[in-house]
Amino acid sequence: MKKRISILGSTGSIGTQALEVIERLSDKFEIISLSAGGNTDLLNEQIAKFHPKSVCISDSAKINDITGCNKVLAGTEGLEEICSNKENDIILVAVSGKIGLKPTITAIKNGINIALANKETLVMAGDIVMKLAKENGVDIIPVDSEHCAIHQCIKDISQVDKLIITASGGPFLNKTVDDMKAATVEQALAHPRWNMGRKITVDSATLMNKGLEIIEAHHLFNMPYDKIDVVVHPQSIVHSAIEYVDGSVIAQIGLPSMHIPIQYAICYPERFEGIKSKSFSFSEIARLDFQAPDFEKFPFLNLAYHAGRTGGTATVALNGADEEAVFAFLDGKIKLYDIYEITEKIYSSHKPILNPSIDEIFETDKEIREKTRELTNRSVQCLSI
Repeated sequence: MKKRISILGSTGSIGTQALEVIERLSDKFEIISLSAGGNTDLLNEQIAKFHPKSVCISDSAKINDITGCNKVLAGTEGLEEICSNKENDIILVAVSGKIGLKPTITAIKNGINIALANKETLVMAGDIVMKLAKENGVDIIPVDSEHCAIHQCIKDISQVDKLIITASGGPFLNKTVDDMKAATVEQALAHPRWNMGRKITVDSATLMNKGLEIIEAHHLFNMPYDKIDVVVHPQSIVHSAIEYVDGSVIAQIGLPSMHIPIQYAICYPERFEGIKSKSFSFSEIARLDFQAPDFEKFPFLNLAYHAGRTGGTATVALNGADEEAVFAFLDGKIKLYDIYEITEKIYSSHKPILNPSIDEIFETDKEIREKTRELTNRSVQCLSI
């Protein structure tokens, strides 16, 4: 029997790769729904190939641009309708940003398993989401290569003493702080190992992405922050590891391809020969390097640990401020290193709400983003004087 799946964010990097996996395993999946942002041309191509029962577009004004599907939804309400459909066995949440949170909660409340590629869901509301998943008997299978690796290594979480998250180090691993301060957008987007969206690629350049992954790992695996380590591994072959209480270390290794963790997440608990399946050659890899991260050059790591330990809306503030600052950098308004300085200033001024409601989380996110944009604009004005 085919597994019935919907993909939120089908035209993005993760979504398109997921459909490549599904095309390779077409006898094992049935597409129920797809959703996209503004790329209607690609969505129409996907409709013609995969024949979903419904689709959702972010902008209701573009509904008439969609062809080949009888049911076209729009906006957050459309995403939540998709996630209310109990025909789904699993939903891949691959949209970026806070838009993924409410649909994910809707799916969980309807008892639908989640393949999670949206960081904000757990960074903003990890306590709420994981509690709901437990109450509803829902599996949340991580798609991020690091968390997917940890998920594959764990047999009994009670016997795990430490999580070890690997980081490639990004394009500035062997550069100085001065190099980072002078970096262009093109240099920040030139990731040496992974092909990802622009925002996440900039976060990888500052190692903020790894900070968010620390917070995600805490929620996914219920692991204290002092038991989550980061190690820099430039080759991106060891995707992460765990250390058991007896000192044994188990790592998951593989070529740096997102097809593999995507396939693992949507096929779980089964495994199949897939689009990137091939025999791994240790001799071809030849060497694996590891080093401790430079917390002074990449201060986002310490800020993420602090936000995670603080809890409540501290992580909401960290995430929202960073995202708005990254957008400003991509628009050429600020420098790369300004992202941290602006984020830290906004984060430090925030008084966290402990045990917030979903409404309080979204209200905090809105306030933080407004304050960050104001600070960014003031910074631009000062530079232009």
